[in-house]
Amino acid sequence: MDGILDLRFNLMGRSLDVVHDLRSVQPITEALHGIGMKAVVVDESAPAPVVAEEAALSPLQKVGLGVAGLCAVAAEVLAWQGAAESSPPVIALSLISILTAGIPTLRKGWVALKTFTLNINFLMCLAVVGAVLIGQWPEAAMVIFLFAIAELIEALSLDRARGTVHGLLRLAPDEANVRDAQGQWQVIEADRINVGAIVLVKPGERIAVDGEVVEGESSVNQAPITGESMPVRKKPGDAVYAGTINEHGLLEVRVTTQRRNSTLAKIVCVIEETQQNQAPTQRFVDTFAKYYTPAVVVAALLVAILPPLLWHQPVHEWLYKALVMLVIACPCALVISTPVTVVSGLTAAAKRGILIKGGQFLEAGYKIKAIALDKTGTLTQGRPAVVAVAPVSTHSRDEVLNIAASLDANSDHPLARAVVAAVRPGTQLQRVQGFEAVAGRGVRGVIDGLQYYLGNQRLMTEHGVNFDAVRDDLAEQEAAGRTAVMLANDNGLIGMIAIADVLRDSAIPAVERLKALGVTPVMLTGDNLATAQQIGDQVGIDQIQADLLPEQKLGAVEVLESKYGVVGMIGDGINDAPALARAKVGFAMGAAGSDTAIETADVALMDDDLRKLPVFVSLSKQTRRILVQNIVLALGIKVVFFALALSGLATLWMAVFADVGASLLVVFNGLRLLRFDQAAAKNKRV
Repeated sequence: MDGILDLRFNLMGRSLDVVHDLRSVQPITEALHGIGMKAVVVDESAPAPVVAEEAALSPLQKVGLGVAGLCAVAAEVLAWQGAAESSPPVIALSLISILTAGIPTLRKGWVALKTFTLNINFLMCLAVVGAVLIGQWPEAAMVIFLFAIAELIEALSLDRARGTVHGLLRLAPDEANVRDAQGQWQVIEADRINVGAIVLVKPGERIAVDGEVVEGESSVNQAPITGESMPVRKKPGDAVYAGTINEHGLLEVRVTTQRRNSTLAKIVCVIEETQQNQAPTQRFVDTFAKYYTPAVVVAALLVAILPPLLWHQPVHEWLYKALVMLVIACPCALVISTPVTVVSGLTAAAKRGILIKGGQFLEAGYKIKAIALDKTGTLTQGRPAVVAVAPVSTHSRDEVLNIAASLDANSDHPLARAVVAAVRPGTQLQRVQGFEAVAGRGVRGVIDGLQYYLGNQRLMTEHGVNFDAVRDDLAEQEAAGRTAVMLANDNGLIGMIAIADVLRDSAIPAVERLKALGVTPVMLTGDNLATAQQIGDQVGIDQIQADLLPEQKLGAVEVLESKYGVVGMIGDGINDAPALARAKVGFAMGAAGSDTAIETADVALMDDDLRKLPVFVSLSKQTRRILVQNIVLALGIKVVFFALALSGLATLWMAVFADVGASLLVVFNGLRLLRFDQAAAKNKRV
């Protein structure tokens, strides 16, 4: 039709989006109603209308299907007992069966004929009409009944996959306790909660909205969003997400986003939208099916015409064989196998805190031979922390940290925050007078009438502090890429504190698992070589490229691609963006709550756990295996039945069983990914 800009098909959602530039939608709605589809007008500026979901089978359809089955079986029984297949009782029973079970199929077949579409409905109708024309009434009735049953089972199996995706959204409760203007708590619908409202979350309850804790402390199970196996401690100022579980303690949460814009809703939206981004295998299968079906139809016509015409074979026999070929010819199993498998893989990944932006990225994962890893914020936590304290003389570790933290509490420098964070919880800091930050050197201040200094060698030298006692330690710490500061007073040196960007707990096991999967890890960092080498030695990365600018990281990825082929890249900062875009698969760290990461990354790890990288690779390999299995199953079954049809051993209803069986096999095989177990996949190879 003129004016139609795009058609977006969603198999799992059983929907079609029509994008157009027509002034009136009437021609579109009429066309859709003409093929039995319900049309709903969507205004982009308004919330999407709610469309009631239909049950797989209405009570009336159940009764009709039951009657159709009884009549089809009765017709077959009469024929087996010797009644002619074209006798009035057999024809009557067959007609009742065809009309009660086959009207939807016949209607769709008529639409297919009008639109010149060789789909399963057209082929099935052709087989039924052909069977009637050659007098095979019981066969025609049984074929249409079995096909109706098959359609029902297929719809139910697809609904299972679809329900799994929507089940993620149902993790968030529909209601929540909200504080009103009078300070009272009221239960209202989650969709009506406004940004800024205060929500009360009781122990054991699921959190209904994204927000920030303003009162209370508790452990929150974030597995539905981030895939973390252990609960995370939450205190005032920490972010919480819809769908997560408050394990103990009362929490008061200030709402930061409306429910429809929550992180959970975005995850579901991404999974649904990525179904339109076809994986390479899916594109191949769709293209193959476009040529395969007409080719088989032509082959069936030749089977029906040539033997009787050239070799004077019985027309009835070869027409029947051709009808069997038509029934088995439909590529339903082949076409349906890829989207079901890919969506199952995307959903399995989302359950583990891995958000994949399309089937093409899920499928590309199994090809990855090398992964480039940023250092700061990816392999490391991206924030400095105290890693060593060396007291001097009679001073203790706690005393050194207490005095240093008391001084640094007045500074907002990252190193100062690291020192303050290292003090034992509940420790009382001392009062500092005359505090002064000395640019490029450190800080100084008076505690209990004594002048203290905290800083680098230059600060100590300027105040005449002798630090020979820790000079070797200083050199060792600096060689390891750490920052060392010294604490002293007018009486002399008190101690030394080493600060460094701490390695993530997940870095070492992630790198080990990647190597086991045959993926080479490479570090790309803008930091100096000594620091990078230190981190590389700890995690087991041999290939290290340091002192890189963002554009140099991009060049490094291009070089890796020329060496390894398919390369992934994981990073956490804006400076990693060019390299992430260049890599075949770009991974974003810590995407939970980050709109930018969720919207721009190919794959977003919803927490900071690097162990999800090998999980993604393993899942991609398993997805690839199942895709190949499904294609072999679908085509293999058809090849076998083509041979049986030509040899005269296959009947029409057997062909229906074969077609349906193939569809169900590939669907259930694809759904296995929902139970993906990385441990079971470890010893398997592609």
